Amino acid sequence: MALVTPLSADHDPETRELAEFFNETLGFCPNSVLTMQRRPAISKAFINLNKAVMANEGRVTSALKRMIAWVSSNATGCRYCQAHAIRAAERYGAEQEQLDNIWEYKTHPAFSDAERAALDFSLAASVIPNAVDDTIKEELYKYWNEGEIVEMLGVISLFGYLNRWNDSMGTMVEEGAIESGEKYLGKHGWEKGKHV
Repeated sequence: MALVTPLSADHDPETRELAEFFNETLGFCPNSVLTMQRRPAISKAFINLNKAVMANEGRVTSALKRMIAWVSSNATGCRYCQAHAIRAAERYGAEQEQLDNIWEYKTHPAFSDAERAALDFSLAASVIPNAVDDTIKEELYKYWNEGEIVEMLGVISLFGYLNRWNDSMGTMVEEGAIESGEKYLGKHGWEKGKHV
């Protein structure tokens, strides 16, 4: 059971308007946002940060950003965010072979060396203690520029917030996210856990 009950999507008109962004991303407004709106300044700031971080500025594609989010959420163990990230990756055009083999990104041929460097960065930046080191930096700079690295760390940091929020809240996972979680992650043991 959730720590705090989500409010109706109509509770705060400004949040509702901003949250339409998630209808494209996920197909629904996340329960996490509906909980944040108990303090509308938090829900509005979060949505605006999410939009800024997830904007497609170039080579770090929308699909790759969502796969970065999945690796980060997998590292922290947040099942809610794992399901959301894989659903958004699917909706933003990640290749079917990548979705089916996200767990094996380090070795599977569906992933390029540049994508591996980005996903390794996500993993290293998400574990505690932080594991970003010279090797991670060197691999990143083979394929990505500083602006792109900032975009990636923006995603990792955004999901650090979301992983803490949703795991602490025990946010109830939505049907669409459950569907994607079971489809792509279930074969590796994904389940709703406390997010029921």
